Amino acid sequence: MYVVAITGGIGSGKTTVANRFAALGIDVVDADIIAREVVEPGTPALAAIAAHFGQDLLSPDGRLDRRRLRELIFSNPAAKSWLNALLHPLIRSEMQRQCAAASSPYCLLVVPLLVENRLTGLANRVLVIDVDEATQIERTCRRDGVSREQAQAILASQASRAERLAMADDVLDNQSGTSETITARILALHQTYLAFASQQASQQ
Repeated sequence: MYVVAITGGIGSGKTTVANRFAALGIDVVDADIIAREVVEPGTPALAAIAAHFGQDLLSPDGRLDRRRLRELIFSNPAAKSWLNALLHPLIRSEMQRQCAAASSPYCLLVVPLLVENRLTGLANRVLVIDVDEATQIERTCRRDGVSREQAQAILASQASRAERLAMADDVLDNQSGTSETITARILALHQTYLAFASQQASQQ
């Protein structure tokens, strides 16, 4: 399977772009969705988290209280490292399984922290959704109802715009131009990826 990884900072519009590719018939594998699924009630990962951090990290319905967990690991590097060591292999394995099972000509792997977690090796090609930081902050405040300071803190915890662009094979400007212009850019990328996938298939 030819895999195109899509990444970008918070507020860059990754989900919107991924949905455009999905509308073209491309299978989308989303790391954020997988990250939620591996800690659903009844999973070994959730049991391990509750055993390590305490049952008070579970909500009354037995689900993981994500807000409390985020607060706990935000100021505790050791706790964050433990959690990453537990979850990252599970998420990576499931991403690979879903990509291998995809039935479209190529598949799109959406990984917000692709650069930070050094996961570029999972893909044949990396597409970075690019907007400037001021736009990221504005969109994040509007979408998530967070303060400007909170949005800036999230940005600071992620790879920089320059670091992401350095890892990109393709860059989609998701800031300038009209909706029609951005759609045209997506269609052009789609045709490129179809060609690359076809070329790979012919070589196998």
